[in-house]
Amino acid sequence: MSTVGGKYIEVDSGVEIFVQDVGQGDAIVFIPGFTFTTEVFSKQVDYFSKTNRVIVIDPRSHGRSTVTVQGNDYVTHGTDLANVLQQLDVKNATLVGWSFGCFTVWEYIKQNGVNNIRSIVMVDMPAKSLSINNEDWVEGSLDDIAAIYSTYLRNPQGQRQFITDYIQQVMVQRELEEEELTWLVEQSLKTPYYIAANLFASGMFSDYRAHATSVGNSIPTLTIVAEHWSETAVAYTKKLSPESEIEVLGGHMMFWEHSDPFNQIIKNFIK
Repeated sequence: MSTVGGKYIEVDSGVEIFVQDVGQGDAIVFIPGFTFTTEVFSKQVDYFSKTNRVIVIDPRSHGRSTVTVQGNDYVTHGTDLANVLQQLDVKNATLVGWSFGCFTVWEYIKQNGVNNIRSIVMVDMPAKSLSINNEDWVEGSLDDIAAIYSTYLRNPQGQRQFITDYIQQVMVQRELEEEELTWLVEQSLKTPYYIAANLFASGMFSDYRAHATSVGNSIPTLTIVAEHWSETAVAYTKKLSPESEIEVLGGHMMFWEHSDPFNQIIKNFIK
């Protein structure tokens, strides 16, 4: 567990966000997805902190941040991110959102605009998770999403089963060692199941399509999508955000499994 550059920033009464802040130069800010933590970006921290200021956060109720029953939604997460960036005096940053962390980025921009943002990178997340249009890039069918919420995210055992299956079937492409799988599951389970359910619902009912379009027209934008749904995701992104650069790589957690090509993609983009 890395604590280099670790600090806590109060964003609300009794709510602290854990932040890893290392390196110097133009800032790159990484925001993890649903229930994950700063730890999953360790390879990006090691690589980019040699040339940039790298900031990674544990969102509210994730990792080492305060677990609270209030504000477990992506509107609040966007506000929390704004507070963190303000208190750290971060300017002209590149924001990198992964999965539901993309909603935090879009929400931040919805609330604050792009004046203080140099560019954004959206890692494998459609701007609207659910749709009845078969041509849209979505997280899953309505029945599958409903089953996850109503069956799995009801208790710790169900949460553990859901995230274990999701890691093995969607996040990575290779067979994981038992120690690796256990570590990844444990990162997710630092968020209690009842909070995970709130975050899941918030993400699944979010709709940032208009903001994805406007941001893509305003500042440099890169969208990285996983191989398993790349055909649909690329077509959807080109239609929604035609100015966005698009790259295809690995599974949902390609930055962890395929860190070298992922880091090179980011390096080339921000250059």
